[in-house]
Amino acid sequence: MIIIVFGLPGSGKSYFASRLAMQLEAAYVNSDELRMEMIAERTYTETEKAKVYDAMLKAMTDAVEAKKPIVLDATFYKKSIRKRFEHKARHLGQRIIYIEVTAPEDVIEDRLKIPRTYSEADFDVYLRIRKIAEPLSANHLTLVSTNNNIVSMLHEALQYISTIG
Repeated sequence: MIIIVFGLPGSGKSYFASRLAMQLEAAYVNSDELRMEMIAERTYTETEKAKVYDAMLKAMTDAVEAKKPIVLDATFYKKSIRKRFEHKARHLGQRIIYIEVTAPEDVIEDRLKIPRTYSEADFDVYLRIRKIAEPLSANHLTLVSTNNNIVSMLHEALQYISTIG
């Protein structure tokens, strides 16, 4: 099972995705954490982003080959990025379950004021990505994150996964 949790910076996707992975006993790959492990001085160029997504694609392949579910956590803001993962999943005989995490903009702005362990994104980064993000047209679950609804988000996601997974 391949689950991609995506959304804009500050949406709560990583908080949600890490807990979803625990619930599913799945491998968990966070793009921000991976970037920090791979790249000492991060510049967020397209080449650098491609390296991170390449590493995530390899982790996805390894998990499928090991017959282990995986939760991938990143913005996945471009259609071309999602298509690469979909193509590889099809090649592996799998399909991707997409879960989008959103949040009200005022919540996002407040969240991005607080330093986080792995993410360097601030509100300006959120605004830049929001402007260029390409929406997912395929069927997917959209969850709205607040600061106190993780239990209901997980419940809704697990129900969704069980009906289509």
